[in-house]
Amino acid sequence: MELTQREFSPNPGDTLLFENERVRVWSMTLGAREAFTFHQHHHDHLILWPWAGEVQGQQYTPAEAGRDVWGLAQRAEPGFAMFKTVGTDRPLTPHRVRNLRDEPVEHFVIELLEPSPSATEQPWQHNGRGEFTEEP
Repeated sequence: MELTQREFSPNPGDTLLFENERVRVWSMTLGAREAFTFHQHHHDHLILWPWAGEVQGQQYTPAEAGRDVWGLAQRAEPGFAMFKTVGTDRPLTPHRVRNLRDEPVEHFVIELLEPSPSATEQPWQHNGRGEFTEEP
């Protein structure tokens, strides 16, 4: 079954911690080897890892629907921060993440609710306290 854009959650975390007219703060807690559901980011956002963690992402594409194809892996050291400009043209491609560790991990997603200053998606910016690898 092909999913439509409306069927992807706009919630990038499992617990909403704070919200006002300018910012929304989520936590995402993943149990050992657990995956978070497919979702889309509609706002520019900062992801903050206060503690170490290791996750892997999977993008949703109709061609890969139902296949167990995972790609980019991210290893975060304590204090890893990364910022994504989503832009105003469209939300990010739907994706999900899974925990690669045998213990729970947690990170925070801070969404900026005001319109992005960019029309288009921009590359990730991060503080270097972690690394990305592409898995086959």
